[in-house]
Amino acid sequence: MTPQKIEAALADLYEQWAGESPRLILPLAPSGSERIYYRLQGSERAAIGTYSPNDKESRAFLEFSRHFHSKALPVPEIFTEDLSAKVYLQEDLGSTTLYSFLIQSDDYFPDYLAQIYKRVVEQLARLQIIGGKALDYSHSYPKPAFDKESMFWDLNYFKYHFLMLTKVRFDEQSLEKDFHTLADYLLTADDKYFMFRDFQSRNIMIKSGEPYFIDYQGGRRGALQYDLASLLYQAKANIPADIRQEILHHYIKVAGELTPINPDTFVEHYNGYVLIRNIQVLGAYGFRGLFERKEHFLKSIPHSLRNIKGLLENWQLPIELPHLREVLQRILDSKKFEPFNKIKSSTSLLTVGINSFSYHAGGVPDDNSGNGGGFVFDCRFIHNPGRYEPYKKLTGRDESVINFLKQHSTMDEYLHNVCRIVDAAVEDYIERSFTSLTVNFGCTGGQHRSVYAADTLAKHLKEKYGVRVVLHHIEQEKKNWEN
Repeated sequence: MTPQKIEAALADLYEQWAGESPRLILPLAPSGSERIYYRLQGSERAAIGTYSPNDKESRAFLEFSRHFHSKALPVPEIFTEDLSAKVYLQEDLGSTTLYSFLIQSDDYFPDYLAQIYKRVVEQLARLQIIGGKALDYSHSYPKPAFDKESMFWDLNYFKYHFLMLTKVRFDEQSLEKDFHTLADYLLTADDKYFMFRDFQSRNIMIKSGEPYFIDYQGGRRGALQYDLASLLYQAKANIPADIRQEILHHYIKVAGELTPINPDTFVEHYNGYVLIRNIQVLGAYGFRGLFERKEHFLKSIPHSLRNIKGLLENWQLPIELPHLREVLQRILDSKKFEPFNKIKSSTSLLTVGINSFSYHAGGVPDDNSGNGGGFVFDCRFIHNPGRYEPYKKLTGRDESVINFLKQHSTMDEYLHNVCRIVDAAVEDYIERSFTSLTVNFGCTGGQHRSVYAADTLAKHLKEKYGVRVVLHHIEQEKKNWEN
């Protein structure tokens, strides 16, 4: 179906639901699936419009959503649907995902982010345990349970799309034996719960400081541990090991109040699900990156290998998987993946502090590094999305605000010049073994332009120089991102 026909179908559905035609139909960024999303806005009501060509997948999402919503779980409300046109409308939860909060730094994970993760796993436990009760799994697609066949789909995905594509040597029979051992062990875990299947930060929205879950159409019956492993071992999240353990035990405490859990047995099975999830992810990165040559997935391979390295160094499974461990170690020892490793482990002592702030609320922040200041870039002359109603409660991390700044302002040109200035300082500071540099971006409210500018520079410096970046959005952190 053409974009014009999709928009027309969504506009008709919106009019039937809201009693008026939408004033705005804004396409959202493409997802990794066949689904296409739009934001529809009328005089009073907003919705996310979805076009999904897969009827079984759509039915699973719609039925699960209605069930979860009836139990007051944090999922979007389904407003209306027309599956004959392959479209439906759901609640607009904004554009801020948990992924947008993640700071890409190996050694810095702020406390506020750890608290968000704890709140996320609290709601995850409710979704899995409360949401899993009386759920009709006949709507699950492609299977109603994460059974042995499903596990072998994941394990063979790794074998065929990663091991064979990279020509890592393995013995077919020995590897198959270990696959059976792993799958049989995982099946001894209690699996009467809802398993989200792809529980990672891009599928978690943050609205008014609270997490909401989306894109669970692949859900099925399974063990609690799989989703927790998916979240805490997401390749690019870079969650430090101690914080990962802290969140794990917080989850066990919360989930244990909803269903009987033996913590020791739970952790043993959790380690097994961490292994199979990371193996599945390598298979996905192999197919999308090595076969389809998609750069994002190629860049993700080193992150995933770092997780594998940690698993092998801290092996805690009560089963023997000798050949699988040997094969994973061969992957780590191989030099084939070095060209994809854009994560430069800088030997520089430099830490770059980057802040967004409000000129109106507090002014230029103090520099506590002892250097007495740094760069201050004024973003107030740039076209302000905050002047327009659809953007007033959003921030510079929201997709629609980013699109506005790219399409209707000089922000990208401005940041190109900013990067040239800051790059020169960073290169000089690294050469001279300096330890601290501060960069501040200010706008009127510290909400839109300065937030986007700070995020963009932080990502640029991490990718180009591998320096440690400490990023703070001063006004937004004070408000808990509620505007």
